[in-house]
Amino acid sequence: MVKIDGTSNGNSLIRVRGLGKTYHRGSEELHVLRGLNLDIEPGEFVAFMGPSGSGKTTLLNLLGGLDLPTTGSVSVAGEEITALSAHKLTAWRARHVGFVFQMYNLIPVLTAFQNVELPLLLTRLSKAERRKHVETALALVGLAERSRHFPRQLSGGEEQRVAIARAVVTDPTFLLCDEPTGDLDRRSADEIMGLIDRLVHEYGKTVLMVTHDPRAAERAHAILHLDKGTLIEGERKAS
Repeated sequence: MVKIDGTSNGNSLIRVRGLGKTYHRGSEELHVLRGLNLDIEPGEFVAFMGPSGSGKTTLLNLLGGLDLPTTGSVSVAGEEITALSAHKLTAWRARHVGFVFQMYNLIPVLTAFQNVELPLLLTRLSKAERRKHVETALALVGLAERSRHFPRQLSGGEEQRVAIARAVVTDPTFLLCDEPTGDLDRRSADEIMGLIDRLVHEYGKTVLMVTHDPRAAERAHAILHLDKGTLIEGERKAS
C-alpha cells in the first residue's frame, strides 16, 4: 500500500516524514516541498504527476539520495538515508537505487555492454561475474544481440532499454524513473512501460516514476499528484 497521511503498518520499504525542500533565490525563499509524508511498501509501482515546477523531480532526487532535504527525513528499509554522510550516501545509492532518466544518459563512446557494466565497476565482482550480470540484464530488456552496438547505432527506445538494463544490473532495492517515456514516440513509450510493468509484476521491483504521460501513469498501482509542494492521492488500482 501507498500512504501519504503519516501512518504506517510497519511494512514500509520507503518511509518519508515531514519532508521539506526550500531553495533561496536572493532574499526570496522558494518552498518546493512542504512537510510531505509518504509510505511505500515493497513491490509497489507509484506514479507522481503534477505541473512543471511542482517538485516531482526534487522529490525523486530526495528519495534517491541525490539531494538532501531542508527539513524531515527519508528512511529506506529502516535506514535513515538523510542522516548519512556524503561518502556513505554515495555507497548507499550504488547498492540500493537504479536510476532511469528521460535522456538515457548513456556514454556515447561506450557500447551497450560497457554502459550497462558501469555500475558493476564499483563492486567487487570479478570480470566473469560482471559479464554474467550484464548479459542477464541485456537479455531481460531484449537487447542481448545489440550488446556491441554504440548508442548512436540504437533507436531511442533501444537506448532507454539499455538505460533500464544499467539501472537493474546491480539488482537495486528500488528504481527511480524520471520521465522515462518523455523523449519517445508512442510505440516505443508503450514498449518501455511494458518493460517497467514486467519488472514490477514478474521480478517484484519497487518503482517510483515521475511522468506527465497519463497512459504511462495508468500502469502504476497508485498515482500521487504534487500540488504546491504537497501530495494528493489520485487513482489507486489493485496491485
